[in-house]
Amino acid sequence: MSYTIGFQAKDQKAVLATEAATANQAVAIVAALQKSANEIEFIRSPQEGDMGIEMLMLLAKEEAEEMPKSW
Repeated sequence: MSYTIGFQAKDQKAVLATEAATANQAVAIVAALQKSANEIEFIRSPQEGDMGIEMLMLLAKEEAEEMPKSW
């Protein structure tokens, strides 16, 4: 499932967007954006629609549980 994260860069009015292929990647991007003082405007996926950070984290946890473990 793909995710689009919209954010507003510090001292800019335009909303920029970036893509992530997985929920785990999207969580990492959101964390990095938050550290650099950017404001998260939206998180959305074609399957789930708009969501908050909490929902994204839940989806990332479910995604991690579904991944096969390699030994």
